[in-house]
Order: sequence, then structure tokens, then C-alpha cells
Amino acid sequence: VDARERWAADDVRADSIIVLHIPASHDQAYLISIPRDTEAEIPEFSKSGYPGGTDKINAAFQAGARNGGGWEGGAQLMAQTIKKMTGVSFDGAAIINFGGFKSVIDALGTVRICVSQEVKSAHMSYVDDKPMWNADAKKTGKARTPVVHKKGCREMEGWAALDYSRQRYGLKNGDYDRQQNQQQLIKAMARKATEKGILSNPVKLQQLTKAAGKAFILDTGKASLPDLVFTMRGVTGNELTMLRTNGGNFHGNANGRETLSPQTLEMFQAVRRDELGEFIYTNPAMLSTRK
Repeated sequence: VDARERWAADDVRADSIIVLHIPASHDQAYLISIPRDTEAEIPEFSKSGYPGGTDKINAAFQAGARNGGGWEGGAQLMAQTIKKMTGVSFDGAAIINFGGFKSVIDALGTVRICVSQEVKSAHMSYVDDKPMWNADAKKTGKARTPVVHKKGCREMEGWAALDYSRQRYGLKNGDYDRQQNQQQLIKAMARKATEKGILSNPVKLQQLTKAAGKAFILDTGKASLPDLVFTMRGVTGNELTMLRTNGGNFHGNANGRETLSPQTLEMFQAVRRDELGEFIYTNPAMLSTRK
């Protein structure tokens, strides 16, 4: 979610929706993004008084959070909406506040990101070589220089990595490219945490845990967090496979909203059967093009 301080806590839509699938073998993990403009049948939800209806899928979080439902209600209604659309049930959920994501990346130091398309930031500018939100930059009355993320691989600080992952305007495939960039950031963070010994360094681990506590709300279902971490100890960033819904291309309907293609629905059926590896082998176009 992108929960800004000036917004009411129960009036926030899901800014990004990512399904994490861990097979029974626990030797791999998969990220599948659902386009936030996908048209969805959102079920009735008594906790917030939502009567049910048709809307963009990112509205499901907002509908569940209103009237005292809270972010817990938002996550519950989102899960119910995705299940109705794909048939996939969930064992847990994580709500990530983009604003707090920066502190997690800062605790890691930097993350290595390979930019595939040059993109000008719609959110940030430099003032006296200092990156600032555009709204704050305007208040200074000084000259502003746009933040531009150029093609190529580099180590990014928290602010830059977060800003890059939020861009969609100016990208060839809009939100579909943004989805890949967000998955790429998550993989880069996982790779940094597992490859640089951070998880085995008590001091660094404490710093990372403290930062994550400000950015994440985590529900691991019936599994305790220590058990989950222990079970997944062998999965590094290299075993995190990034997948594209609709093959990374627009798939709209007559209402101007996105829908899930038959191939994408087949992919979710493979998730249900725990046969995603086999599906990807025969449908390699669903793999992300990001490094």
C-alpha cells in the first residue's frame, strides 16, 4: 500500500498486489503480480459493511478496510477476491507500506538493480543535488532537476530503489513493467539479505528486523514466524522466480479494465495443484525479463 500521512488509514487502495507461492518442497519461491486495474467481482464483506460489487481489484483492500475493518479487513477481502477470481487460497499475508520500504533497504545498505528502460521519475526531483519529493521541492522555490533512472546495473540507495519501483508512466507496458520492477526489487533485497551474511550477523539482523517492523504487517497463518524462517532457510534470492501475468502485456476488456488471460488463469490453476514448475517449463513466456 502507499499510505501517505495525509490520507485516512482506512481509505487506501492496494498499490501493488503480489502472490507469493512456496511449493511443498520448500526449495523455491515464486512471485506473481496481479495488475491493480484488473476488473474483479469483490465479495460482500460484513466486517466493513461492503455489499459486494464489480470494481478494479485494488479497490478490494479499501472496501475491506473501511468502517472499522482496518488493514486486516482489507487484506482479508483482498484474499477473498483473489480466491474468487483464481481459485487460489492463502495461508498468510503481508501488508507492506511503501513508505517504510526505504528504511528496510537502508538497513541492507544498497541493492543492486539493473534498469532495463530509462524512466523519468513522476515523484521526485533534485534540489541542490538532494533528492526530494516534488511537492517538497516546489516549496523550496529553487531550481529542480528531474530524477532520471538510466539503463544499466548499479547499486541503489533506498530512496532511489523505491522511487524506481514506483514508476509506470513513461514505461512501454505501463503497470506491467512496474510489476516486474517491483518484483525485481524484492528479489534484490532477498539476494542482499541472504548473500551478504546479514541474516547471520546479530547486529545487522536486529537493524533489519527493526526496519521491517515499521514497514511490514505479517500474518503467517498457522505457522509461527521462526518455523517459517527455518523452513525457508535454504531459499535465497537466486531461488526466487519472478512471473508475469498476461505475459507482461495489456489484456483489457470493453470496460477499459484489465482481465486475466486464459493462460494466466491456467498458471493459477498450476499454483493450486502445486505444479507451477511444470507449468513454467512449458510456458516460459510467463517468466519475467528482469535480472
